[in-house]
Amino acid sequence: MENFWFYLKMGLEHVLDLAAYDHILFLTILTVPFTFKSWKKVVFLATVFTVAHCISLALSAYKVIEVNVSIIEFLIPVTILLTAIFNLRYFKAKEAHKNLVWHGIATAFFGLIHGFGFSNYFKMLMAEEEDIITPLLGFATGIELSQLVIVLSILVFAFIVQSIFKLKQALFVLGMSILVILITLPMLRETYPF
Repeated sequence: MENFWFYLKMGLEHVLDLAAYDHILFLTILTVPFTFKSWKKVVFLATVFTVAHCISLALSAYKVIEVNVSIIEFLIPVTILLTAIFNLRYFKAKEAHKNLVWHGIATAFFGLIHGFGFSNYFKMLMAEEEDIITPLLGFATGIELSQLVIVLSILVFAFIVQSIFKLKQALFVLGMSILVILITLPMLRETYPF
């Protein structure tokens, strides 16, 4: 059980680490099109992301898939950029066309990429472990809890900006998406592997 708590804390720190803000940036841009009225949708997407993230960690820990770290490090900001662009299209779509299936599939794929980005460090820690399941469950729980904190923070921020400052949701989504795109562009340049 001690292992579970150690890895839960590691999962929390992995997501909430401001020095490695790519995770926070991805969750922010994933959350901005939603409001408290649609909180279940964004929690669903965050959970899909967590599950996919842990699947890639497990595939890596069990040596089923080996990945090129430099390509994964480049793909992480690509996922952030694509999510920001997707948000612009998603928000303009009519309500009848706002299907979470494609959003969920993209989120799962991006979760796999983000998980592979952390897999080398996780494998190094797992070298001393006999049981991989307990650490993986602890890590997944920590990730999910920290993601819920970020999602809730963004929903509160959106509520304040849209309710108190009377900024329309369309402008909020547009502004946040552009801001995240501007933050992501230097990350793409820095991690370009070719």
